[in-house]
Amino acid sequence: MNKFNLFILILVFSVQNLYAQNNPAASNNPVPIDSTGKLIEFLAAKTYNVKKTDSINYLILSGDVKIRQGKTLLYGDSLILNTTANSLEGFGNIHINDADSVHTYAQYLRYEGATKKAYLRKKVKLTDGKGVLTTDSLDYDVSVKIGNYKHGGKVVRSKTILTSTEGFYYGVTRDIIFRKKVTLLDPDNKIITDTLEYNTYSQLANFISPTKIISGSRIIRTTNGNYNTGTRKGYLYERSSIDDSTYTFIADEMAIDDSLGLGEFRGDAIYKSKDSLSFDLMANSIKTNKIKGTLLATELPILMIKQNNDTLYITADTLYSGKVSDLNRPITKARDNVGIITDTTLNKYFEAFHNVKIYSDSLQAKADSLFYSLSDSTIRLFTNPIIWASNNQITGDTIYLFLKDKKPEQLLVFENAFAINKLDSSPFYNQLKGVKLNAWFDKGELSKMRTKGNAENIYFALDNNKNFIGVNHSNAQIIEITFNNSEPAKVLFINQLVGKLIPINQATEENLKIRGFKWKEDVRPKSKYDILSPTLN
Repeated sequence: MNKFNLFILILVFSVQNLYAQNNPAASNNPVPIDSTGKLIEFLAAKTYNVKKTDSINYLILSGDVKIRQGKTLLYGDSLILNTTANSLEGFGNIHINDADSVHTYAQYLRYEGATKKAYLRKKVKLTDGKGVLTTDSLDYDVSVKIGNYKHGGKVVRSKTILTSTEGFYYGVTRDIIFRKKVTLLDPDNKIITDTLEYNTYSQLANFISPTKIISGSRIIRTTNGNYNTGTRKGYLYERSSIDDSTYTFIADEMAIDDSLGLGEFRGDAIYKSKDSLSFDLMANSIKTNKIKGTLLATELPILMIKQNNDTLYITADTLYSGKVSDLNRPITKARDNVGIITDTTLNKYFEAFHNVKIYSDSLQAKADSLFYSLSDSTIRLFTNPIIWASNNQITGDTIYLFLKDKKPEQLLVFENAFAINKLDSSPFYNQLKGVKLNAWFDKGELSKMRTKGNAENIYFALDNNKNFIGVNHSNAQIIEITFNNSEPAKVLFINQLVGKLIPINQATEENLKIRGFKWKEDVRPKSKYDILSPTLN
């Protein structure tokens, strides 16, 4: 039997199959299906024509054409089937149904049966039940469900739209890799990058090249990470950054949940404010809640309150920030304007817990805990607080430090107030003790100090040549000291003064110190680096 007679036999079987499909009564003996799935089988058409050219056999089909290869069904207005090469060309309303999982449409198709590769052109559309890919030119491998375009394409998944110059679709995993001029748009974000991997089922976008994510005033920059457009959760790595209208965030690793307004930043995380507050925050772990306006920093956190010439550094085991208006406890009144918030940027407070240390060039401090309210510009120090200013040390049960333009303006010490002034290059200390103590600063320098309630003072008197004359030990209802260049210049005693001057050569150890004297220079932060030292207690 020659090849032509064999072709006629195949054609007869194909026509019988067509007739059987259109005539149920004639389907008692259907044509056998190719079990190998390699041959293209003709199933239906309104008209057909057989043609042979140069030993190549063609079957020309038109009108609702339906053919099959294995589990893949192909439809079209008209198809030319090359039975010799097991390939075809299709024209008009092409549809490839790949085992009911992936559907591909086009106006033109070239299909190679041996390799199961389809070359689709003009108004191409591919859908996997979740996403829809459109392009003008798509090469699709039916056997492995992989397609690619190189001249521009678009994928729509719900309200998410992705466009790129090139794209590679993987039907088994539902992944699409977009390359060159990639843009992702959804109601909340615009993502611009050069390479992006997107899964049409999970809606997860993976970033593997420099990427910019724009959401309102927020801009995220990363080179490695992912973001789920469905859950609105993302994870960013390799020193990504977030730039908003009021702040900037940089960290080794980031986790964001836009659905709840949450963020977590790990590894040398840096927060920089852009508003009038002018503060920065650094820590190895920072957690934020944008909706509540809260911030929690742990693992060597340090808060920097920026000033023109003298930044205030604050560190502790834990730093927390929130809105004053959301506090579920009252703030102890420090100034008349506490709680009266006219500027929303001042509706903020900071809390620090355990091992609190403060450093600036003009003032240093240490305490167990701290509360700083921007609404009244007051830093409250609790549990064994100590403040140093130049050669002066101030302690008490609780200390309030009032700031003006972010610089020390006034100090208020409650209960067991004790101030010590070390005299340069000598073993002597001026001392002031009382129930309460007030101190005032001028341009960051200590200018005046006053104590009342069982006030007690030790003052070392000097002659005109600054030689020690004696030690003056006095008690009064109120004692006031005026400072010049942070050194005592004048002492004023008010009401019930009792005191005596002991010549310096007759003074004993008991005459030199007030009861409760403790000079704690060894725990004083000497630089901004000292406050990060875990050994400084």
